[in-house]
Amino acid sequence: MTTVTTPGLLVRGAGGPVTVTPESAGWWHVGFQTFRLRAGQRLARKTVGEEACVVMLAGRCRAEAAGQSWPEIGGRATPFDGPPHALYVPLGTEYVLEALGDDVELAIGTGPVARPGEARVPRLITPADVRVSTRGSGSMERTIHDILMEDQPAETLLVTEVLTPGGHWSSYPPHKHETEDLPRETYLEELYYHRLRRPEGCAIQRVDTRDRALDVTVAVHDGDCVLVPRGYHPVSAAPGFDLYYLNIMAGPVRQWRVTLDPDVERALQ
Repeated sequence: MTTVTTPGLLVRGAGGPVTVTPESAGWWHVGFQTFRLRAGQRLARKTVGEEACVVMLAGRCRAEAAGQSWPEIGGRATPFDGPPHALYVPLGTEYVLEALGDDVELAIGTGPVARPGEARVPRLITPADVRVSTRGSGSMERTIHDILMEDQPAETLLVTEVLTPGGHWSSYPPHKHETEDLPRETYLEELYYHRLRRPEGCAIQRVDTRDRALDVTVAVHDGDCVLVPRGYHPVSAAPGFDLYYLNIMAGPVRQWRVTLDPDVERALQ
């Protein structure tokens, strides 16, 4: 059963699916759910007042949306096994996912859409469409899978995966995106969905502001979520425990513009 722990930024997966709504998070934009399906199980949904990005974490599904069908999407065994398949679903669209085997895991991130800026249709994002890059160096090196970032059309959502080797820091140097101050910074709510290659392990995440009005450090376990309404939010993977996280972001302006922590930036120069 999903539980939210004080101070409300950590959502425990407790070994099962998690659900985060804008209401439960205390913000306006980002929604998130995970699902586990067994062979033949179907998940039917409709995007009402929102758009969605379905990320196949593991296993394979058949998918349908707005008259289109894809006989098989997915295929990786775990979130650590290469870039994902994902399905973008625009506003006001019915879609269905049917598991083609046992142990199917998927995540759905949502962002609000009052009305589309232009007519959009559902589309499949394949591993070949995902931009893979390496960010950082040394103990800050990690692998990025850009699934639905600014180079991909959408209304409000930004979606990416990050794989961080054990003993490395990630989302580092710490950065924030809490104010509308273009071109320097944009306001984006962000959710981290954490998975560990060895689920008995843990990682550490901080969420803090320079004035320490918000100053939270949490231990995250396999399947936990961390909410980032504001502040810097670095992550550290414990040695021996490779970390994956899925980032769902959304805000009034669909641009990823961040400000680095100046103290850390100076220390790394």
